[in-house]
Amino acid sequence: MAKKDDDGRKVVAENRRARYEYFIEDTWEAGISLTGTEVKSLRKGQANITESYASPEHGGIFLINAYIPEYKQAGPFFQHEPRRPRQLLLKLKEINKLEQSVAREGMT
Repeated sequence: MAKKDDDGRKVVAENRRARYEYFIEDTWEAGISLTGTEVKSLRKGQANITESYASPEHGGIFLINAYIPEYKQAGPFFQHEPRRPRQLLLKLKEINKLEQSVAREGMT
């Protein structure tokens, strides 16, 4: 179930296991480029980011292997692929910093 923050925003998905297994040096807040049926699935609280990760590709940062199930109320024509790569919306300065971090040895 999604929980609400103090400012009215709702946390849709959280990966608590990553905080346990990895040392997190920096955190960023980013938007995600989504289609209409993905937004509706997320509003219902249906998302799983347990095995997902962010990867620098094609000049941007993409969320890989995040699972957002199909929205059943929409017809089969309007459905999205549940595990497609989704672009994270970050500033160019942040993208460059993340790409440099990944290029260094020992950073993921």
